[in-house]
Amino acid sequence: MVTFVLPWRVLELRYYLAGDGKGPFETWFVTLDSQARAKVTVALARLEQGNTSSLKGVGEGVLESRIDWGPGYRVYLGRDGDTLVILLTGGTKKRQQRDIDAAQAMWADYRRRRPSKQ
Repeated sequence: MVTFVLPWRVLELRYYLAGDGKGPFETWFVTLDSQARAKVTVALARLEQGNTSSLKGVGEGVLESRIDWGPGYRVYLGRDGDTLVILLTGGTKKRQQRDIDAAQAMWADYRRRRPSKQ
């Protein structure tokens, strides 16, 4: 018998809020149809349970989670420490570079404004 011990860490997902209090991820998410929202919700639930296999770095500390369905949905996020994930925005393959650029600007803004860790 072989026993595997896998590191399992539950992640906490939070939304990035811009200086005006708006949440770009939430704004994007509500524009999706019900099937797309369900696919994104499942991907986020997997991420929350520690499944980071779909994450790829896209520069400046931003990560991209690919959802292989429909037009190729993407979720952009940043990691703040070991267990905190900040959801920045979402998009599709078609707008990928514009979405990455926007997410990088959001992540830089988040890091500038985040409360210092004590």
